[in-house]
Order: sequence, then C-alpha cells, then structure tokens
Amino acid sequence: MNEEYDDQYAGQEPRFRVRARHTERTVTVYQAYGPGIGRAAARTGRFPPSWKRDRMTWIKPSFLWMMYRCGWGTKPDQETVLAVEITRDGFLWALRNACLSHHVPALHGDRAAWRRQVREAPARVQWDPERDLRLRPLPHRSLQLGLTGEAAARYADEWIVGIRDVTPLAARIHSLVRTGDLGQAAALLPEEPPYLLDDEVPAHLRA
Repeated sequence: MNEEYDDQYAGQEPRFRVRARHTERTVTVYQAYGPGIGRAAARTGRFPPSWKRDRMTWIKPSFLWMMYRCGWGTKPDQETVLAVEITRDGFLWALRNACLSHHVPALHGDRAAWRRQVREAPARVQWDPERDLRLRPLPHRSLQLGLTGEAAARYADEWIVGIRDVTPLAARIHSLVRTGDLGQAAALLPEEPPYLLDDEVPAHLRA
C-alpha cells in the first residue's frame, strides 16, 4: 500500500464483498471493549464472566470499520481493541443462519415476515460503508455480523481460536494518520483479501 490508499479503491471494488484476514481454518474479526473485558479476554483467550452473552454482539472482519466504530480505541468502553481469530466453520455457520438486518421487500415480502426472521435468526448481517484511513466512507461496503442466542454462545465457547490485544497497533496507525503519513499507516494495516463465500451461504446475504 502507498500514499494513494485513500483513492485506490474508487470504482474498483464490488459494492458488497467480505474482506477479512483469513487462513484455510480461521477468520479474524474485530471487537472493542472496555479494559475490564478486553484485557481479560486477551490474557486468557476467552471472554470473562462479565461478558454478557445474552446480548447481541457484533463482530467485524474489517479493521478500519472497527476503527471507525471505536474511534481508534478512544471511545468510552471501547478502549481495548481485540483481534479475535475464530474458526472458519463457525463463521460460515453464522452466515448460513443469518438474516439481513434491514428489510428488502423483494427478498422478505412484507415487514412482518422480515421481523419474524429477525426474531428467529441467531445471526444478522449488516453491510456498512467501508472506511479509508481518515475513516471517510468508501463506495463499497463491509460486513458486520451480529450474534445472539445460540450464535453468541457458540462464538464464546466453541469458535474462538485466539484473542490478541491490537490496541497498540490501532494507536500507532492513528498517530501516523494524524501526522499525514498515510503510506506508513497503510503499510501497518492487516491484510484483508476477499473472502469468497461458498455456495452454501444464502445468496440473499451477498445481494
């Protein structure tokens, strides 16, 4: 990557695509928590008892979208940025059992049918504008995946392979952005190549 990072994707990316750091076995997603939860999770590789598994938890494969959401780790209760490596099988399970977070009449019919799907699905897919290094919206969108109920329990208890505290990385990149050194900042970003969804993932999530 180089100093033209802010403009290089314009017109070159499909509007919807999952981009993620991944291997043959795992996918890395990002979350941000207060130090009480975040540091404990990074230390033990598991979320502590104070982590509320009965709430919707959102995981984000895009590092820069996480930076937008947590303000580079400066927002209250989001000061600790975690890179959570989960199994590829778990990630796909969530996608296969997800519904879209917004109503699309051509897919869902009336709103009542969509609301029923939202209540019953253990996961939700939301597509939000990807961000550049200055956290400005880009024309293409990145995935957020909300987990609740069975999906949240599986995430916490079965899917996690490892948890790293990447707050220092976020702070370093943020510092470079503030001084205008976008080339060095971009060079530190995690690589997030396209993650190709297999044919078992419902087609409507890719639309």
